[in-house]
This record gives sequence, structure tokens and C-alpha cells, in this order.
Amino acid sequence: MTAFSGSITALVTPFRNGAVDEAAFEALVERQIAAGTHGLVPVGTTGESATLTDEEHEKVVRLCVKVANGRVPVIGGAGSNETAYSISMAQRLQDTGVDAILSVTGYYNRPSQAGLLAHYTALHDATNIPIIIYNIPARTVVGLSRETMAALSKLDRIVGVKDATGDLARVAVQRRECGKKFVQLSGEDMTAVGFNAMGGVGCISVTSNVAPELCAKMQEACLNDDYVTARELQDRLAPLHDALFTDASPGPVKYAMSLMGLCTDELRLPMVAPSDASKAKVKAALSELGLIG
Repeated sequence: MTAFSGSITALVTPFRNGAVDEAAFEALVERQIAAGTHGLVPVGTTGESATLTDEEHEKVVRLCVKVANGRVPVIGGAGSNETAYSISMAQRLQDTGVDAILSVTGYYNRPSQAGLLAHYTALHDATNIPIIIYNIPARTVVGLSRETMAALSKLDRIVGVKDATGDLARVAVQRRECGKKFVQLSGEDMTAVGFNAMGGVGCISVTSNVAPELCAKMQEACLNDDYVTARELQDRLAPLHDALFTDASPGPVKYAMSLMGLCTDELRLPMVAPSDASKAKVKAALSELGLIG
């Protein structure tokens, strides 16, 4: 089974004049791999999955798989608040050649823990590739309890979690209850080093869209238990981590990438451009890292 660790970029989906900018997306994937990124997540939350059509969703994942060409693992976003739709999307994505799917807990309808257990079990039983759970209660309202996570970890192909709870204590407990082979990936850039110190093995990162080389080096330092180097790199990246979440994501990260000439800053409603204050912080962080003149 493919290993999932290190700096894994939650890719933006670039748009131009309302359509997916395929050429820009392919260039972004090449840039990530050249910078040492360890894995890619197309069409997650940062990829604006909520506003892509099914056709666009599959197209972006296929492009990512094609360009990556086996050089790094590709984890396709395939989450929904409807189990049947999640299964349908996951089955379509597994045919694209992805190495795993990332599936978020059910949002809006607020399922119980029994509902979440049934949801992921049904998704597992209907597919044949690894599944990484996305636990982000700040966006979905519901989160997986430790007990539910432990139960799900016993299923053959539920291999890990993207944990965006911000609760570092969970990492140690989940490591005990789910086993050391259960892959724990941070979903929060600012606390990723601390997450790894507690037992995590990487981060599905927004910041690595902008500074992939620094993020990859920081994660490699963590994997090598070199936390002196990891902290130094985290200190350098901290203003950028902060700036990229001064407004609704992915507004700030797309703005940053537009300043770097990587893609437009175009979003789809109801997402709009970040505030002037957010833009100023993004510019300052990019300048400090020497990413813009």
C-alpha cells in the first residue's frame, strides 16, 4: 500500500474566465513535484470542490494523476454529506488511478456517531482503495469521537485521518487507540510541527501551494526527528501560515499565487476576494520570504 506522509499539498483549482484553467493546473502540479512535495490532494476544500461540477471534479483529478504519473501519491477529494453520492464519487475517482480518497465527515445534516460509523463503513465496503478520513468540525459541525475513529481504523482500507481539529492531544490518544500504522496527517499548517511531534507523519497543507519547497523541507525534518530544523523552518513560515487564513480560504492563497504569477485569483461565488487587510498581510508575508519582489 502507498505510504502517505510528509508535505501533501491541498491543491487550489485555478480558474480563468469562469472555467478550470487546465494549463495552469498542470503547471502547478509540476511545480509541486519539482519542489519536493510528497503528495497531492486535488479537489479538496482548498480546491473549491463545493462549487465544481461533477465533470470538472473528475477532470481535475484525472489531470493531477496524469501529470503526477506515479511520481508522488495522489489523494482525490471525494466527500459529501450524502453517503450514496460519496460512494458514487469515490467509485468514479478510483477509476482515475488515484492512490487514495479523502472523505469528509457529513456536514449540515449533523449525523450522530452511529451515523458517521455507518457512513464510512458503507464507503469502505463499496470501494477498493485506501480511504483517509477528513475530520474538520469547524466546517462540518460534527466531528468523529475517539471511539468512532478507533472503530473505523479497524477496517482494512481506512488507513488514516486528516485531522483539522487543532487538538494536539488527540494525536497521542489516536496513536494508542488506532495503532502506530494509522496515518495521522495534520490539516492545520500552523500547528503541523507540534502535530508531528505528538505522533503525526505529515500535513495536508494550504501553505505548500505557495511555498512548497520550505514546507517539504520542514516535513522532512520532522520525519527525521530533527525538530530543531523543523522549528526554524516553521518560524520562517509562520507569518505566511497566518496570512493565508486572514480571510475565507482559498481567497488569500489564490491571491498570493496570483502575485507570484502562478494562476489568477479568480474564485466562484459565494467565495469572494479577500479583504484589503488580508491582502496586505499576504503581500508582507510573501515579501519576507522573498517570494515576490
